[in-house]
Amino acid sequence: MAEAQAPEVDYTLNNPDTLTKYKTAAGISHKVLDAVIALCVEGEKIVDICEKGDQLLDEEIAKVYKGKKIAKGVSHPTTVSPSSYVTPYTPLKSDAAEAEITLKAGEIVKIQLGAQIDGFGTIVCDMVVIAKKDSPKEVVTGREADLIVATHYANELLLRLMVPSGVLAQGTDEEKAKAAAKKPPTQAQISDLLEKVAKAYDCKVVENTTSWLFDRNEIEGTKKIILTPGNGVRGEGVPEIGEVWGVEVGLSLGSGKVKNLDHRATLHRRTTTTYGLKRPSSRQTLSEVVKKFGTFPFSLRQLEDEKAAKVGVVECVRGGVLRQYEPAGESDNSPVSRVLSTIAITKNGITKLAAPNAPDLEQFKSDKKIEDEEILKILEQPIARSTGNKKNKNKKKKTTGGDE
Repeated sequence: MAEAQAPEVDYTLNNPDTLTKYKTAAGISHKVLDAVIALCVEGEKIVDICEKGDQLLDEEIAKVYKGKKIAKGVSHPTTVSPSSYVTPYTPLKSDAAEAEITLKAGEIVKIQLGAQIDGFGTIVCDMVVIAKKDSPKEVVTGREADLIVATHYANELLLRLMVPSGVLAQGTDEEKAKAAAKKPPTQAQISDLLEKVAKAYDCKVVENTTSWLFDRNEIEGTKKIILTPGNGVRGEGVPEIGEVWGVEVGLSLGSGKVKNLDHRATLHRRTTTTYGLKRPSSRQTLSEVVKKFGTFPFSLRQLEDEKAAKVGVVECVRGGVLRQYEPAGESDNSPVSRVLSTIAITKNGITKLAAPNAPDLEQFKSDKKIEDEEILKILEQPIARSTGNKKNKNKKKKTTGGDE
């Protein structure tokens, strides 16, 4: 007698368990992000902050889905990127010079991290302006304020441009059908609108800033939106109901162009490539990566033996079984911003699963503002249907009402 096959699990957002797992992962990401932001003070070593962040991620992940046969872990290690760094930065204790890099007062630092439950990863990136040690929080003005306020509005604009046509339409059936038939904005149009926001604050969009479709065990899916793409680079696909995306915005006070930095690549990720590794150290490193991180990004310092890992990854990268993320920064060393939100697109609009904190516009004072009518009109639109929750309404008002 043939054995009954186990029913196929629905991993889409149609399954309420999927959204629960995303939300659980997001809760952990937010909690640890807030703790790491509190650690970011003048004079602190970046490597120490990253290690503490990963320790907190592990502790919080261990508290959920206890005793269940569900894979869980870090979906992105803690990274702390100084002012001019474009990519996530996570130094090693064993690289003496980088291990001594500390945070400087006044610089804009980007913190990125994430957790995953059952392969459903949420990643979040937020920014903080490093305050002087033991001094009260000061109001941020000038170019740093321009950059942070511009990034906030560029991010809010991009989220609204990702709402599928007709999802939030109101009125008669005919009006709703007309709204649903409207073509979504092209990637060139999206880039153009975000560049207008950047220009209003005398900033530039960082070239090739990419938002990706997320899937189970996958943070770089089959669709992507690329802002200000360079030569030979293009995005593909439009956001649709039922999808989860990692939405990224990065702006610069300089050229917006990117250069590779003279630092070791410490952030890696397993690929789908198979290759017969010859060295025992390489096989051992890959085995540990598969067991601990699956296909999510990891830092070499998260491996058992950091020095052995530095040797072991060489053949893995050369054979294509691991991909390394090259450290990159602003080509003219100007300050850059980066925020990243994990969002779910549902029939009611966009749910922010893990998202940066909205800047307090009393704390960041820019003397510039958006005057483009088209952009102001888009920013006035909601990202989701109102559920009648007063708390959420108040929160929405706070995040979108700073240009008056």
